[in-house]
Amino acid sequence: MQVTSSSSKYSVKHYPDGIRKWQKEGNYFYFYTSETILEVRIISDKIVRFRYAADGKFQRDFSYATSERLEESPVDFGMREFEEVFEIYTNAIRIWIARDNLRLTITDTEGRIINQDEMGFHWQHYLLKGGKIVYCSKQIQDGECFFGLGDKPTDLNLRGKRLENYGTDAYGFQKDTDPLYRNIPFYYGLHHGIGYGIFFDNTFRTLFDFGHEREEVCSFWARGGEMNYYFIYGPGLLQVAEAYTRITGTAELPPLWALGYQQCRWSYFPEKRVREIAAEFRKRQIPCDVIHLDIDYMDGFRCFTWNKEHFPDPAAMIKELGEQGFKVVVIIDPGIKADPEYDIYKQGMEKDYFCKRADGAFMEGDVWPGKCVFPDYTDPQVREWWSGLFKDLLESGVRGVWNDMNEPAVFEIGTFPEDVRHDYDGEDVSHRKAHNVYGHLMSKSTAAGLKKYLMPNRPFVITRSCYAGAQRWASVWTGDNVSEWEHVWLASVQCQRLSVSGISFAGSDIGGFIGEPDGELYTRWIQLATFHPLMRTHSASNETGFNQEPWSFGGKYEFIVKRFIQLRYRLLPYLYTTFWQYSHYGTPMLRPLAFVAQNDAQTYNRSHEFMLGDALLISHVDAPGMKEKSIYLPAGQWYYFFNDTLYEGGQSVTIPTPLEEMPLFVKAGAVVPNYPKIQYVDEKQIDQMILNVYYSDQATRSVLYEDAGDHYGYKNGQYNTINFKQVSDKQQFRLKKKFFGQYQAAYKNHRVLVHGLPFTPTEYVVDGKVYKLSTRNFAVGVVKVVLERKFEELVIR
Repeated sequence: MQVTSSSSKYSVKHYPDGIRKWQKEGNYFYFYTSETILEVRIISDKIVRFRYAADGKFQRDFSYATSERLEESPVDFGMREFEEVFEIYTNAIRIWIARDNLRLTITDTEGRIINQDEMGFHWQHYLLKGGKIVYCSKQIQDGECFFGLGDKPTDLNLRGKRLENYGTDAYGFQKDTDPLYRNIPFYYGLHHGIGYGIFFDNTFRTLFDFGHEREEVCSFWARGGEMNYYFIYGPGLLQVAEAYTRITGTAELPPLWALGYQQCRWSYFPEKRVREIAAEFRKRQIPCDVIHLDIDYMDGFRCFTWNKEHFPDPAAMIKELGEQGFKVVVIIDPGIKADPEYDIYKQGMEKDYFCKRADGAFMEGDVWPGKCVFPDYTDPQVREWWSGLFKDLLESGVRGVWNDMNEPAVFEIGTFPEDVRHDYDGEDVSHRKAHNVYGHLMSKSTAAGLKKYLMPNRPFVITRSCYAGAQRWASVWTGDNVSEWEHVWLASVQCQRLSVSGISFAGSDIGGFIGEPDGELYTRWIQLATFHPLMRTHSASNETGFNQEPWSFGGKYEFIVKRFIQLRYRLLPYLYTTFWQYSHYGTPMLRPLAFVAQNDAQTYNRSHEFMLGDALLISHVDAPGMKEKSIYLPAGQWYYFFNDTLYEGGQSVTIPTPLEEMPLFVKAGAVVPNYPKIQYVDEKQIDQMILNVYYSDQATRSVLYEDAGDHYGYKNGQYNTINFKQVSDKQQFRLKKKFFGQYQAAYKNHRVLVHGLPFTPTEYVVDGKVYKLSTRNFAVGVVKVVLERKFEELVIR
């Protein structure tokens, strides 16, 4: 064992010495030094897990992040011994392990370095709190960029940053505030066009340094637990993202209505006010699917209760709202009021389900109800009990639950003291280990309750805090933001980062939770949020009495806001298809430019542009009075959405930004499906699926996914995938369609709108049958034809 000393006994770091022996057990390799062990597990050609046991024995192999889908793929691998190194090889990578100090170098099959240790594995005693601080340091390659780590409100490229994961109630956070609510210890590296990922599966307080302390060294460490990380080779960044969700799991499809517009306020009460809000949406014909109820719907902020004065008959109210097309989502916090007359408190006390301090006293703290106790969600019995508590709420008609304050947040002291004990599924640990998964497991048990009582309908859960893998059951929002222009940019960056960190179903509080936006700020925020998977206005307007609904800023702004919410509803088939790609393959819904053009160095530090799915490129307007904006377009051709102007990519272009528009582009060759005008999901039977097709002379592919939208028939084959291929040239447009599936959709035909034809057509051919085009087939720059849903090929010439 090599030891390097410094001036303080608290900072002595220990490094492994030479390998004394090794052994292989199936797809596991073990390398033994005098006191430590390195385990290498081959999961696939491109995924390898490394565990380093500083004590000479491994801790329990247990994770709240990994998915049941994490199974080894049949893969050819082997090992060769050399004088100075061991080489483990697969069909995609080579892992070189130094005999004298366990340092790793990972290359591709051609010998190009992907990732390389600097000091590699090391550790020090945590004399103040016990256990060990475990470290890993790596060399930063020339020009290397770093991405990921969840909701960090900073530049997309993390090079030069030092960041921390310790779930924190960061009220009114600003740029570079750290840590925040979520704990996602997963990052990407990109250099020389090669992408890889590292997922450090450790629930203690974790830290990451991307060249902040030493500019050529990347390091990550945890103040407890084990050095346990997964290495993922791309080389494409999107391939890394998909592989990460193979490890941590993919999302289920949400109910389609959860992708509609959602309206929230702290708080809408009494029920008369809720009805007024609902009526106003329908009167003004502004689409909306969801109304949220914040903490004031409860009886003295007691979870799972109703305030009988404000909501005397919640089931009747929810039924009435349902008849108007609204779903109701209610907030539930972890703090249970310490009240001997309160049934939930009595149940938890009788079953001994609440967290305790190290000396056996209950963990008590003040939150909204006053003095509270807190369930230990790391205990599977507690999770089962908690999931059962939702029965009455759901039987009253509630369709979704919003988990808040679950970092956990406690007034005055911030969060739980570290001596609080947790079951941790049978391990008995301190809050140091359980803190970062507390909200994660609360939302997991919440989702289990919803699934249990809403079946066959799909659950909808929002959580403020979580750990890696929460995408399997919850959506998130970015937390208590501020009504400031910079927070439009922060919303964009945070949602992009969450998306590539496994959690695509994310959004921000539109308009800002704290403060009062003016009409221009609110409008620009709505425009951006139109293209975020979760679209919800929320504000702390109980503090000022300020209203933050789409009509609150006057007719000029209402008109534009309404148009963009309507656009959101038209795009629901496209958005749902993109969610299916995310659910099925793990592909992020929001894609920073570096993830779609990683060989273009111009994209590495771009944060203002992103893609939603395969076809839409979006930027936001984040300054008042902005008249134009420079947008970088990746290679290819791009249509400006509002007038079909065609731009060549691989360059920056300047776009006018009048208030009624935002920078929005469609990739040439794309097929973008649209719904006709609706006020809410399931308002009426969709009788026609609109296909907006954008001409390209390059062969392109698109897909449309469809199912019933709110039950689990899709898991039994009740879905369709419709593949489109455009193979056009300068004289002829050709669109081929192949249909796969068993779902019986209601619509009978497609209205096809072809944009950007470079010639003037005279006829169209459907599956070999020729039709003449007439003036009714033409609009400004668009050719329109209506085809039966069963068509297989459309030619326009």
